[in-house]
Amino acid sequence: MPNEQDRLFAAVDALLEEAAQDALPDPSERKRLREAAGLSQDQVARALSVRRETVTGWESGRTEPRAPKRGAYSRLLDGLAARHPAPDPAPEPPAHTPTLAHSPELAPARTPVPAPAPASAPAASPSPAPVTAPAPRRAPAPAPASPAIDPRFANGPLAVLDGDGSAYCMGGLVLECPASDIPSLVDWALSEAQLGAPRLHRNGKDADPLVVLTASAAERLGLPAVLEDRRALRLPENHKVVKHLARTRWQLTKRGFGPWARIYRPAQAGRRQCVQLAVLPWGALDSRAWGSADRFPPAELARVLTDYANRVLTPRGSTAVSGLELMTALRPPTRAVKDHATGAWVSGPNPGSLTEAVDPAPPEAPDEHPVVAALHPRGHHRAPDEVLDEEAYDWIRDPELLTDEECDRSYAVGVDVNMAFAAAANRLTVGLGAPAHVRNPAFDKGLPGSWLVDLSHIRHDPRLPSPFTPHGAAPEGPAWYATPTVAYAVELGYDVTPVEAYVRTDTGPYLDAWYTRLRDAYVATMERLGVVPGMPEPEFLAAMEAHKETDPAQAAVLSAVKATVKGGIGKLRERPQGAGYRPGERWAALERPTWRPDIRAAVISAARVNMHRKMLKLAGTGLFPVAVLSDCAVYLSDGPSPLDILPRTPEGKPLPGGFRLGVSPGMVKHEGTQSLMWAVQLLDAGHNPARHIKGTDASHDGGE
Repeated sequence: MPNEQDRLFAAVDALLEEAAQDALPDPSERKRLREAAGLSQDQVARALSVRRETVTGWESGRTEPRAPKRGAYSRLLDGLAARHPAPDPAPEPPAHTPTLAHSPELAPARTPVPAPAPASAPAASPSPAPVTAPAPRRAPAPAPASPAIDPRFANGPLAVLDGDGSAYCMGGLVLECPASDIPSLVDWALSEAQLGAPRLHRNGKDADPLVVLTASAAERLGLPAVLEDRRALRLPENHKVVKHLARTRWQLTKRGFGPWARIYRPAQAGRRQCVQLAVLPWGALDSRAWGSADRFPPAELARVLTDYANRVLTPRGSTAVSGLELMTALRPPTRAVKDHATGAWVSGPNPGSLTEAVDPAPPEAPDEHPVVAALHPRGHHRAPDEVLDEEAYDWIRDPELLTDEECDRSYAVGVDVNMAFAAAANRLTVGLGAPAHVRNPAFDKGLPGSWLVDLSHIRHDPRLPSPFTPHGAAPEGPAWYATPTVAYAVELGYDVTPVEAYVRTDTGPYLDAWYTRLRDAYVATMERLGVVPGMPEPEFLAAMEAHKETDPAQAAVLSAVKATVKGGIGKLRERPQGAGYRPGERWAALERPTWRPDIRAAVISAARVNMHRKMLKLAGTGLFPVAVLSDCAVYLSDGPSPLDILPRTPEGKPLPGGFRLGVSPGMVKHEGTQSLMWAVQLLDAGHNPARHIKGTDASHDGGE
């Protein structure tokens, strides 16, 4: 009998707890009750054995407690409500009594201020009022509304999961994740967590939920602390986690279960079922792009990754992968079109996008590509008239060309172009389809492609690098160039006569949206670091000196944004990977529409031309660089600041067309300053001062 009674009591208690699921007051009332009792969130958290951030989530309405915590929390709130009942609501004012917008005592809570009537609307007749009554003051204009949050993704794009089951999300929200294995974690992420992000283009796809696993979370879910297979970077097929996923009918993509694992089931009724995991102890966040972000506390890391996701996109791998994925997210390859024969909606190519994989022209392909293997024997070194060599600058001036005046100066000052590759991609017309081979073509700067032309007759001042080669020496005969390079030769006033070309007639500004998104992300992050557009130059230089120390989290976002630009451009010509690859074979990247070495070459060509155009402008004032590396130029100066070298107009403004200090992409910042003798010693040794200008010991450790 006692056992039966205990069972019945337990069942009744379970019903009472279940009934408590709907017994909680509104989130604002929860906070009022706690504060009325003089309790802190920490006290409530300790009593309920949860984190303070969890209580914050309950009081903000971002999350709700679950059993058994919910029943205990409900009991606490009921007890507080008995001691601190809600105050009676203020009586409604009589209909004839005007409510003054500036009187907080009379304004009802949460009542929106009505918008003023349009100017064209007739004025309403005023209600009779004493002449001495004060005229109502117009309420201040409301702040711009933040974008509505998609209810499907109410908790943000991602969560950082810690070993105790706390999942840190957008805005300090902490969810309780009950998952104890990977399949249940995936189920939780797709059902309860409300994670993800809406598509960036109407023809694109919503971003899948991302769950970032700390070392303790990975251990809790049965993952090893390190990946033993350092070559393939994935769990073996016979690992228990991989086998468990297979038993529960979850699938992995071809890259397997590695630092960035994508777990999915085929879409049902048009709804995607896919979750991405990032495993921190396996190196998911490369320090070259993210700095020390993987060592941040989970809540701080969630803030960093959420900021990146909101400004760029939800990370989908390395920053290089994310840079490439952003191109596709902003310009999807397909869209829904109606089949007039059947009336059904089918997938069709999206105009202005890269819609299918195409093979490059032979000079555009890297040495390993099958089109090169078909033309040249293995190990053949291709000459300039056989390969397109559009790369960034790496040039130093011959020390013998230093003038006496330059040798009398005291400093070497480096200036660096902000987001140089992104700026070069802006308004750049690129080819969207396969190349067409033509012989003896007339050059057309509006046609993207590769041109075989002899520019060796063009002379340049040896104190400047040649604009036509990455090493800065003049070309010695016919060579292949991308359209921006040949167009610059025409801009300088020279005749060009191409021998042959591979051109693309289907063209468009494919990278414009990509540039705009990354530019806005860069500028927004710099603003968070205290560097804003339009700052006076001395203030800009001072802000740049300390901006990375202002907020280490935002500094990590900034580093990732910049790495996304460079990595995304680099991924357009991804080389084969893996020890098993043999030259001449195809590799997986070739099947992507975004494997486009010609677009990469055009961007780098445009960036190098932009750099030369600015240096040529300064050369007109007698100022020549001693070294150039990619987007950094080093000049000799009497003073240590860029303000000591950058020329001005008679009105004191920056020289038009030259380097200009500022935060926007295409403008420059101070890269570093060293002594004259430091720079001369590097030049004499054949080293590039621009590579080491950031620090006095950089030349010794080989880093920047």
